Amino acid sequence: MDEKIAPHLEELTRALGDLEKTGIRAEFEKLIAFRVPPDIAKESILRKFGEKKRILKVKDLSANLKNFEFTGRILDLGEKSIRSQAEAQEKPSRLYTGVLADETGSVQFSSWKELPGSIGDVINVKNAYVRIWQNRIRLSIGEQSLVSKISDSLLPSLSELSASQKKKLIDIRAADFSVDTVACILQLSYREVLVKGRQSRVISGVLADETGRLPFTSWIELDGIDIGSIIRIDGAQVRIFRGMPSVNILSSTKVSSVGPEEAEKLAFTFESVAKDPVPIKIEEIDSRDSMFDVSVAGNLVSVRPGSGIISRCPECSRVIQKGNCRVHGKVEGIWDMRIKAVLDDGTGSMSVTFPRELAETIYGKTLEEAEQLMFSDVSKDAVYEDIKRFLTGRYLAIRGNSSKSEFGISFVAESAWLPEEDIAVRIVELLRRLGSDEEDGSDKSSQVSRGGIELA
Repeated sequence: MDEKIAPHLEELTRALGDLEKTGIRAEFEKLIAFRVPPDIAKESILRKFGEKKRILKVKDLSANLKNFEFTGRILDLGEKSIRSQAEAQEKPSRLYTGVLADETGSVQFSSWKELPGSIGDVINVKNAYVRIWQNRIRLSIGEQSLVSKISDSLLPSLSELSASQKKKLIDIRAADFSVDTVACILQLSYREVLVKGRQSRVISGVLADETGRLPFTSWIELDGIDIGSIIRIDGAQVRIFRGMPSVNILSSTKVSSVGPEEAEKLAFTFESVAKDPVPIKIEEIDSRDSMFDVSVAGNLVSVRPGSGIISRCPECSRVIQKGNCRVHGKVEGIWDMRIKAVLDDGTGSMSVTFPRELAETIYGKTLEEAEQLMFSDVSKDAVYEDIKRFLTGRYLAIRGNSSKSEFGISFVAESAWLPEEDIAVRIVELLRRLGSDEEDGSDKSSQVSRGGIELA
């Protein structure tokens, strides 16, 4: 062994374990071959593989996770040959696929190495990662993953885990492979799509129960089922729809109506779930990877660059820069308007995007009026600066969908309004937080209810 790299390999072994089994040594030697100094190569390896290992369950899995540990029972296992054009004359690679499950759910997986177990066995995977394949979360086992069979496990039996998970809508996660649920249909729409050369009708809509709402898609007819129907869904699959879970009803899924007697025992009715969602705190939104159709209220603490007049590609609607779309090249753009802001409610903050219709509503100017301001000032920044002056600090309630990434919460607003009815409550609460005693709060509350309050 080269004396110059030996100390670095020893340090990596102490920090990361067996370098040969995990393939980390090969990664290190590759960097050395590219003339990366040994100390720099070592630091790069430590940054890539030396993060604190996280032990995750199926319910914790989301897009872009990597370098975590997972334990699950094999529910299904298969293999197939993969041969690329570059490997045409070589032995094909083997890809192992199937389903792993724990007490929180089941997830599809793929592995480039043979697993030390068969259906029913429990395996532990270190250095696992997640990728998105065909709009589904998939747990991936790579060359640098370390897989071992566990003989003694507290996981439920194969028969228990093989049954679909019965879940409320709030508990359905993007990683779930198969779920059962009971919910009410809030919305329905139909569209024709081309599938394998044949026209098929696809049904989509929104499901709801007492815990929340989720979008759904059905590839089968739902005879006798309409808006307001309460249905039982057995064996639905979960796909990702605009960054959040979506219930996918396939030919293998069983759908049946819930009878009146059983419906009376449920914790929800069509009337109760059809009401507008009650505003929740941002800290609750931050605790989940995504939330569908929720509302929140707070102050717009900043308006971000990229707000105001923008130009979109007429082909794909992407924002274009200097007349160029990154997909379609040089194009004649179409004017549009949007607002990107940060909303804060005291428990957290999140980025919010308001599309044109909402932007016009909360800004108080139409796109045409904003264009006149832009042309009179000969600058697109004039609209951005005007929006910033007008909206910064405003209190607003919004409703829409959220998703979370490494950059924080992103919220796409579908409606927005000024919740004037709770201003009095907010003033009293603010005074209480500033140290007002209970009696003062009561007096000031009565003053507010009469239409005003005297502030020193």
